[in-house]
Amino acid sequence: MATGKHQYAVIAGSGFQAFGEDAQEHHLTTGFGDPSSPVRELHYGERTVFMLARHGDGLLIPPHLINYRANLAALKSLGVECIIAMNTIGVITAGQHPGEIAIPGQIIDYTYGRDHSIYDGESASLDHIEFTEPFAERMRQELRAAAENSAIAVHEGGVYAVMQGPRLETSAEVNRLERDGADYIGMTAMPEASLARELDMEYACLSLIVNYAAGRGEKAIHADIEASTVTARTQAMKILQGIFQDDKS
Repeated sequence: MATGKHQYAVIAGSGFQAFGEDAQEHHLTTGFGDPSSPVRELHYGERTVFMLARHGDGLLIPPHLINYRANLAALKSLGVECIIAMNTIGVITAGQHPGEIAIPGQIIDYTYGRDHSIYDGESASLDHIEFTEPFAERMRQELRAAAENSAIAVHEGGVYAVMQGPRLETSAEVNRLERDGADYIGMTAMPEASLARELDMEYACLSLIVNYAAGRGEKAIHADIEASTVTARTQAMKILQGIFQDDKS
């Protein structure tokens, strides 16, 4: 279902510890340092898809210390044109529940102190990218179509609030985020999305809802996460397979 002959990569988040570990590995370095993990080469029929573990193979790199620039630059060096970013999120909006899947449409960035741009003063170039629509609509349509073909319901659209982490939010902070218009809370979509735009790569999130936001659920947040991650991960993997496995391009 992945259209054309674009080179895809998947950036896997905390719900995917063993994803692709047996695949061929590319050990890379970049002008921004080393990426979080080796880039692994997966095969779906005749299509090659690269996979990078955002938090490292041991899930030990916290969101605020990820070398996002190195991760994106490493994928770019392999010819990647399109990135499916998988991340776990909490949900604020009523009517959505842990174990479900979301394809966000917008971002509000609350992070600080991260290296947010490849234009760091040492480069001879500078581009003020347009970021009105942070996610690639073509890729979002692919994700929606793959979910529909797999009979998986997804929540389409909504605003992803990117928090600094690694701590979770207070209930008062969640109330503020709701007033700001946020539907989801995560920690990793920025600066990934803007760096992908700077590097001219399409980018979209396939997000696993694994908990209610602070103050919105009846369970402790970590109990929600433990109970819901496997369900959400199974659905997300079916959507990925629907995009890649039957592709004939």
